[in-house]
Amino acid sequence: MSESDKSYWLLSETSDIRETRDPRLNRGLPLLEGLRWLSVGWRDLWRRPASSIAYGLGVFVLSVAFIWTLVAFGRDYILFPALAGFMIVAPFLAIGLYEKSKAIEEGRSTSLAEMLMVRPRAGPQVFFTGVLLCLLMMLWMRAAVLLYALFFGMIAFPGLQHIAGMLFGTPYGWTMLIVGTAVGGLFAAFAFAVSVFSVPMLLDRRIDALTAMGTSMKLVWNNIGPMVAWGAMVLVLFAVCVATGLVGMIVIFPLLGHATWHSYRAMAQTAD
Repeated sequence: MSESDKSYWLLSETSDIRETRDPRLNRGLPLLEGLRWLSVGWRDLWRRPASSIAYGLGVFVLSVAFIWTLVAFGRDYILFPALAGFMIVAPFLAIGLYEKSKAIEEGRSTSLAEMLMVRPRAGPQVFFTGVLLCLLMMLWMRAAVLLYALFFGMIAFPGLQHIAGMLFGTPYGWTMLIVGTAVGGLFAAFAFAVSVFSVPMLLDRRIDALTAMGTSMKLVWNNIGPMVAWGAMVLVLFAVCVATGLVGMIVIFPLLGHATWHSYRAMAQTAD
């Protein structure tokens, strides 16, 4: 066993954080490698763009329908956690975009129907991953409701038109924002780590869901700088979607989907 193997596997309570990393999984990528992934993702988007734009439009329509349902049934108090939770399940929803980028790499053409009815090499394992991500999203939404109850007790949700005043105009509101952001950040970091490479990997390889998610986490941890930067880019682009009333999702969602495939290809070539 090599010295690097010993450093990675034989850990103790006195181990330093550097010993939790496996040098074999460090790709040595520049900090802003995500910009290149966005560039090649943009190229894929505009190769036969109708399918990608239609895919983004479909996600936009589903998102609007989901938000309308929440408001119509008096569940508007979970609207903001739901918007944040969308980022947890988005890697699964983008699997058709990964298929298009994979087809472009292989010199194949792919239709919208093939993107919607994609057949992952891992078979049903990808749906198992999707279920786990949905459960994680539901757990986050429940945690957000509990945080509201913790800080505001039995005070009813004031409605979307008054929530800004409650959050930004009271000490309890500011405290809840700080704590909620920290808790939400932990959920987001975990979801990002387990899903960013696992869903593309399940499309590309015959592998089980738990192994794919574990490999994804290892790749993120061993390339922490570029991946934190990539996560920040995704967050900024998602904020643009929200700021445009989700209309920006029609283009941004396909862009991120294609870019994510290229991030997987850059990071996971030898991660078995």
